[in-house]
Amino acid sequence: MNRVILAALAVLLLGAAAVFWLTGREALEAGAPPPALTAAAPAPDTLPSADAGDLRGPAPPQASEMTREQRRFARYDRNGDRIVSRTELMATRTATFRKLDADGNNLLTFEEWAVTTGNRFKAADADGNLQLTPDEFRRTAPKPGRRPACRC
Repeated sequence: MNRVILAALAVLLLGAAAVFWLTGREALEAGAPPPALTAAAPAPDTLPSADAGDLRGPAPPQASEMTREQRRFARYDRNGDRIVSRTELMATRTATFRKLDADGNNLLTFEEWAVTTGNRFKAADADGNLQLTPDEFRRTAPKPGRRPACRC
């Protein structure tokens, strides 16, 4: 009895596999270009032309609109691995270094600046793995400034 049930199940599975294989081939062949005609090759001096008629190509891909925070994260994430390393974060901080040296006497050393930035990174890195996830990076966003009451 078990052999009969197993044989029937095997036949059903083979039939289902054949149906899927045939319909997959049909869909694949429907999208293939027509075979080239060898009898009437166009002259090499003429430009090819085709009457597209009512044919319509695929729709262009839609660009997703990034939020402000996603754009900010993408600026820091230089290699696109969706993680901001300490090196990536510090690479864009030279302008900030110039801002820290308010009197312009260059007494603020790079090491002092790196300690300040490193401490900010350490404060943002909640799990301590020396990498910022998008949620951890979101906490490093600068506080928004005061906006004027009118649009003068």
